[in-house]
Amino acid sequence: MDTTWRNNPLIYEINTWPWLHALSRVYGRAITLGSVPDADLDALASWGFDAVWLMGVWERSPAGRVIAQEHPDLQAEYRRALPDFAPEDVVGSPYAIHRYEVDPHLGGRDELAALRQRLAARGLRLVLDFVANHVAVDHPWLETHPECFIHGTREDIDSQPDHFFLGPAASHHQVFANGRDPYFPVWTDTAQLDAFHPAMRAQVVKTLRDIAAQCDGIRCDMAMLVTNRVFAQTWGERAGHPPALEFWPVVIPAVKDHYPNTLFIAEVYWDMEWDLLQQGFDYAYDKRLCDRLKSEPVRAIVAHLGADRDYQDQMLRFIENHDEERAARAFGPERQLAAAALIATLPGGTLLHEGQLQGATIRLPVQLGRRAAEKSDPAVEAFYRTLLNEAAHPIYDHGAWTLCGTAPAWDLNATHNNLIAYTWQYKHERRLIAVNYAAASSQGRIILPECGLAGRTWNLRDVMTSAHYEREGDDMAEFGLYVDLQPWQVHIFEIS
Repeated sequence: MDTTWRNNPLIYEINTWPWLHALSRVYGRAITLGSVPDADLDALASWGFDAVWLMGVWERSPAGRVIAQEHPDLQAEYRRALPDFAPEDVVGSPYAIHRYEVDPHLGGRDELAALRQRLAARGLRLVLDFVANHVAVDHPWLETHPECFIHGTREDIDSQPDHFFLGPAASHHQVFANGRDPYFPVWTDTAQLDAFHPAMRAQVVKTLRDIAAQCDGIRCDMAMLVTNRVFAQTWGERAGHPPALEFWPVVIPAVKDHYPNTLFIAEVYWDMEWDLLQQGFDYAYDKRLCDRLKSEPVRAIVAHLGADRDYQDQMLRFIENHDEERAARAFGPERQLAAAALIATLPGGTLLHEGQLQGATIRLPVQLGRRAAEKSDPAVEAFYRTLLNEAAHPIYDHGAWTLCGTAPAWDLNATHNNLIAYTWQYKHERRLIAVNYAAASSQGRIILPECGLAGRTWNLRDVMTSAHYEREGDDMAEFGLYVDLQPWQVHIFEIS
């Protein structure tokens, strides 16, 4: 398979442990990475994804599992997601990593390699996780490379027992800090790495090269935490003076020197997307768009889409993932589909989440290895089938994208402000996407870019419904295209 990525990839996140558990129940036998049936891989490939992100393949921490089982706040989350929850359902956080080795429970390294080959045969790349900020409290580095961590004192343990812990005997009973970011409570199942220390950076390069040998893309958890500014803000004097070079511009090129086509994805917040892209990432989470689609006015969404195309091309759009509330709940049944149509047809990559395509409503805590069964919503699944078939079209890979303005259809009708519209053009192919992002019907004229419309009649076929419309090019060129859309309605017009 060609190892280069297309410009606007569709990436599908699978929570690996519950996925394999569910398959095991379906087939009545233990399913691991190496024994996933061909029919299930064929079903994945049928959606047209470019890649599968297997979230949580790395070895879970035994100590982290105990902490997750005993955490009082998590108990309520477990029971909300899994009414028949039992303690053995807690397998530990996939982001408190014991070792960067494929968990034996899931099948181990060789089985992951075999699955990667089977995915590649179906045109699917593989994305895996990496966490730069921390490891589990029982990670071997605490003994072999204690210099790679932020340290405390015995007094810190006495005064902040939830922030520091005593290391294993081999590290001479040193005190280590738990992992954290500057705005939330510490992660008590993790040990904080020192992003400023050269030894830590060397260990990360070695680890990332090994991960890159096993996949095609790496999603880097909370990537902004190890930037000089944020790390210094979080750890102050304990971190020492920031180094001359940022963390990611050292690490990413060292990996790409060996694996040049590895895609690096930054999970990033706090409006630091551009910072991380400048530091070497290929894509950055567009969390801001997700939040705006949930709760902000349409004009704020349109303004967001007015950013430079170079920036837009490197955004990874999503409306749910393992950290977010399910889209069906957060957006509602109709709005979620309008939002999905936008993220799948905008410039940049698209991240989709296991269960999203079937309208799942239960968000599963990442510490659980089993999920409750949910019925699929046939209407939601049919919508996504059509949408993703369209999103895989080459026009979204190679085409020119233009954000369109809107104008009132008649005086005093301000509902055109609810419309989000843009065009794609590649060679003879044209697309117009128009979305009424409102709970009421909206009318308006979409101001189309000058692209040779005048002088002929055009056929507009809505790829979502197969409905056809004929419109005069002179009218569209002079006045724009009149549209009248029902609440949350989506048009994706093929113009010919």
